[in-house]
Amino acid sequence: MQKKNRLKDDVFYRQIFKLVLPIVIQNLLSAAVSSADVVMLNYVGQSSISAVSLASQYANVLFMVFYGLGTGATMLCAQYYGKGDMKAIQVVEGIALRFSLGFAMLFAGAAFFFPEGMMRLFTNDGELIAIGASYLRFMSVSYLCWGIIEVYLAVLRSIGRVTVSTAMNVLAFSLNIVLNAVFIFGLFGAPKLGAMGVAIATSASRLIELAACFAVSAASRDIKLDFRYLFARNRPLFSDFVRLSLPALGNDISWSVAFSMYSVIMGHMGTDAVAVNSFVVVVRNFGTILCFGMASAGGILLGNVIGEGKLEEARADAGKLMKLNVLTGAIGGLIVLAATPFVLKYATLTENAMHYLKYMLLINTYYVMGAAVNTTLIAGVFRAGGDSRFGFVCDTIDMWCYAVPLGFLAAFALKLPVLWVYFLLCTDEFVKWPWVIRHYRSGKWLNNITRDDLFIEN
Repeated sequence: MQKKNRLKDDVFYRQIFKLVLPIVIQNLLSAAVSSADVVMLNYVGQSSISAVSLASQYANVLFMVFYGLGTGATMLCAQYYGKGDMKAIQVVEGIALRFSLGFAMLFAGAAFFFPEGMMRLFTNDGELIAIGASYLRFMSVSYLCWGIIEVYLAVLRSIGRVTVSTAMNVLAFSLNIVLNAVFIFGLFGAPKLGAMGVAIATSASRLIELAACFAVSAASRDIKLDFRYLFARNRPLFSDFVRLSLPALGNDISWSVAFSMYSVIMGHMGTDAVAVNSFVVVVRNFGTILCFGMASAGGILLGNVIGEGKLEEARADAGKLMKLNVLTGAIGGLIVLAATPFVLKYATLTENAMHYLKYMLLINTYYVMGAAVNTTLIAGVFRAGGDSRFGFVCDTIDMWCYAVPLGFLAAFALKLPVLWVYFLLCTDEFVKWPWVIRHYRSGKWLNNITRDDLFIEN
């Protein structure tokens, strides 16, 4: 029996690392693009860093929208892949695209026609508004491409084609970094555009990535980027997608908007706090790459196993995943700690900002552990079993009833120093630990959500 269990463990670990490596590479490159933006704009000026950091909050919110929709698609597609129903996967993709394109057009329209108004939500500094508005207007093109790309890549990852999705991201991210340098600094005869160059580089790389998606789709034998499925009607799948996606979408939007409120709070505490926060976010992203990759890979693998009807095996695999992610969370904290001296050495900020930077980075050495455990359970394990409602309720209460009010109270009522405000904001992940872990142990998240006979004509 022990030998059999060891063999099962070996199979799980081989499968998880086969999936996690491409996802980690993908997340690493995504973080590299963000860091490239900050590093290159560091040579342009602190105002450019601050403006792009604030304007990027809209992209962060939109990403969470796409991530939520992609998660809804992944929950269904991963289990239907385990079941062997490829047509159901294609229909789910079409349903997800319907929603993602709607949100993409909404954000793109707002960014193109009302960028100044969007910036005024974050700052009343005229210079930052002007820089951020030009950035947002050029970013509108990328939002439209992004809405298609994220759904298609989420579907590919859910059926185990992680390497393909990673290859396309590698292409886009590499181009983004190169084009950043070209348009920020005016290389090879290009105009020197500063912050606006970041937006142009991002939009150009997204257009190329979208073209790559169509190329992969054309070569695929089964799962294609087929817009005819936008109009496919299947009430059971549509109902399941809405039932599962809306809580996931609500969860991700609620969390991301609340997290953007952190930037609103910091934005009204001075440009030093804004600029420092942009550096800290980049370093924290690198610290969470491995644990978030583990959560994504684990969610896909658990979904496949549940779709096969192996619920007890899925429960056991979830326990192994948690052990791995505690380890990767600790590694993430060490990465932030190791990066701190290098960031302090090369950042070009005011003396006061450098003081903030040192201690805000130290705070994040433990913060990534809290984020790792919660993300693995809420966005990985629970959603693999079709449970998206718990995360929505938990995160909404945590962020809007605890973290955001606490931040506003600390900053504007009590007028605490910047570092104290930031420390209090970074307690949000640990407050919800008891409820998240309790729900995990209850096993209520473990459900097979697939249906039989979806396409039988009556």
